Amino acid sequence: MNKQRILWVDDEIEMLKSHVFFLKEKGYEIDTVTNGEDAIHLVSENDFSLIFLDEMMAGMGGLETLAKIKDIKPNIPVVMVTKSEEESLMNDAIGQKITDYLIKPVVPSQMLMVCKRILDGQKISGQYVQQDYMKDFSQISRLLLEDLNYKDWIEIYLKLINWDLELDAHPEIELRETLDAQRKEANQEFSKFIERNYKNWIDDIGGEDTPKLTTEITAEYVFPHVEKAEGPVFYFVIDCLRADQWLVMEKHLQDMFKISKDYYFSILPTATPYARNSLFAGLFPSDIERHYPEYWVAGSDDEHSMNKHERELLQKLIERKNIKIKSDMKYMKIIDPDVGRNFESHIESHRNTSLMAVVVNFLDMIAHGRSDSDLLKEIAPDEAAYRSLTNSWFMHSSLLGMFKKISKMKNAKVVITTDHGSIRSMRGVKVLGDREASANLRFKYGRNLNVDDKHAVYVKDPMEYKLPRRGVTISYIFAKEDYYFVYPTDYNKYLAHYKDSFQHGGISMEEMILPVITMESKV
Repeated sequence: MNKQRILWVDDEIEMLKSHVFFLKEKGYEIDTVTNGEDAIHLVSENDFSLIFLDEMMAGMGGLETLAKIKDIKPNIPVVMVTKSEEESLMNDAIGQKITDYLIKPVVPSQMLMVCKRILDGQKISGQYVQQDYMKDFSQISRLLLEDLNYKDWIEIYLKLINWDLELDAHPEIELRETLDAQRKEANQEFSKFIERNYKNWIDDIGGEDTPKLTTEITAEYVFPHVEKAEGPVFYFVIDCLRADQWLVMEKHLQDMFKISKDYYFSILPTATPYARNSLFAGLFPSDIERHYPEYWVAGSDDEHSMNKHERELLQKLIERKNIKIKSDMKYMKIIDPDVGRNFESHIESHRNTSLMAVVVNFLDMIAHGRSDSDLLKEIAPDEAAYRSLTNSWFMHSSLLGMFKKISKMKNAKVVITTDHGSIRSMRGVKVLGDREASANLRFKYGRNLNVDDKHAVYVKDPMEYKLPRRGVTISYIFAKEDYYFVYPTDYNKYLAHYKDSFQHGGISMEEMILPVITMESKV
């Protein structure tokens, strides 16, 4: 193995021979020079892994040397070593992108610690990550054999996505297949858990063994802020947001807000026309259809037809709950970049708005767009890349711009959640039905539906799941795990087309265990 090569630049290097010898004993190759000119020459002619640079040298000083080194090799890590503790000097050095800063006198162990952190940190961290994951792997495997409750499933899911993020940061660790296999096993058990418990949950809202469900979220997490608001309350519903995607986005907001998180379970089907209407209405789909038939469009699951009345459903919930607000509730749906940028530019006008509800559709568009776009599949070929794509979008989005502006509003509150997540669908399963059956990939309704019950939950009576009947003989099916439904006609064509696409509507941790976030501005 090639040794890591370090350049040490110090006009008193003779006095540091014991330090140099110590690092050589630890396996590093050390080159030394006593002035900036020689350092620049060596850097231009050689490859170094790290540079220790004295700040106060005769002739060309440390900061000038640093600037010239960065011109030649901008990515080389440089550690500034100085006797000065002046803040202005530290700012100058940091401004020129040093990697670390040490105050003389330094001891050998200090230098070794810096070398290990900069040169070997990723490798050492990866070794500990691997050890820690294998411990958690065994713990999760044991848990999956037990009689779990909904809190246990939230804990298991969060463990798995946290390991996703760890392995994203350590691609050199070859544990991705192991983690994916364990997630697959977990989703298999999770589907059984939902099949056993879901009907009890929807009949026992608020019960001790019942998680928070979609119908409770707006009243539970939004309305209390509205009733005692001293500033604006923003309610963002980010369509198709998974818990792992939120964790990627959250890191950009931690310095702006005080953030707290909770998790809830989506209703079935985990599809926009059902889940988002229930989120705003505080009612199950069958109750929306019964109480507000004018807001429920029968015969279609197209989002643009069935989600036209979210504002009205939210207003009805406010009235039913007798929520007193100082100003009228406002609502905005962002479905294209121009609308998002325009709302961002005018968001300060809502600093006195009691409740501003905002639906953001971009993540859902990315998920669906990936199914039909070879370019998006190339950019996001797997789960890790999908999270990276989410991060890239958010960093440059009008949504982040909105949050930045809200963070500067006095006493502002932000509640963020989603209607459902999505799962990477990898296994197709053949389904039979009549020509009127719906076209959805992760759930279907219609007459004479037939599918292997190993792959789906069959709902003969929709009212048992608080779903619209749509007709006396209509039934529903929900795909389990990562399966997706394909009709026999052109089976192989559609099997191949939709394999490895992100879908929603069925039963999986990714679709059902959802974040609800509360953020408070720090001003």
